[in-house]
Amino acid sequence: MVGATQLWWYTARSGGIVAWALLTASVLFGLSLSTKVFGKRPRPNWLLDLHRFLGGAAVVFTVVHVVSILLDQFVHFGVADVLVPFASSWKPGAVAWGIVALYLLLAVEITSLLRAHISKGLWRATHYASFPLFVVASIHALTAGTDRNTLLLRYGVIVSAVAVLVLTLIRVDRAEHHDVMTSPPVAPRERRGRIPAR
Repeated sequence: MVGATQLWWYTARSGGIVAWALLTASVLFGLSLSTKVFGKRPRPNWLLDLHRFLGGAAVVFTVVHVVSILLDQFVHFGVADVLVPFASSWKPGAVAWGIVALYLLLAVEITSLLRAHISKGLWRATHYASFPLFVVASIHALTAGTDRNTLLLRYGVIVSAVAVLVLTLIRVDRAEHHDVMTSPPVAPRERRGRIPAR
């Protein structure tokens, strides 16, 4: 039986791990959508809905993680400790990574919800924060809490990081290839306004 004093500690741990896993899945499905690595199956709309659902679920479990930390009586976190980087006296660096990840996650999700009301450039620029968000959240997962030493979590982070890196490289390569294919052909030198000799 889990005592009342340990309940919030277990909830904070599990909430944080689930939030990281959902965030990772959202990033992977978002990259799969943009790179079209699955071809035409599954349909892009289905992937987009799944990507959005996973991102929203990551926010929910992040809130569960943070609230559980506030309610846990083992470390005695205050509101400032979970909202202000380096304010915590308990592993301030590791906690700071999590706080930065929280703000990046909120920025990405809020601008996604407001996509119809903001410029495409602002949405795209903010959505690119998903990459540093994944990195920062992974560092937090590997440096904070008692689960950081478990092999399953470590290997999970490594495998996920490799998958994100590979899909990112594919996306960059295809974006560059698309730019080359869609760029207008360069006119020959003699056709750029120079009158040919008769």
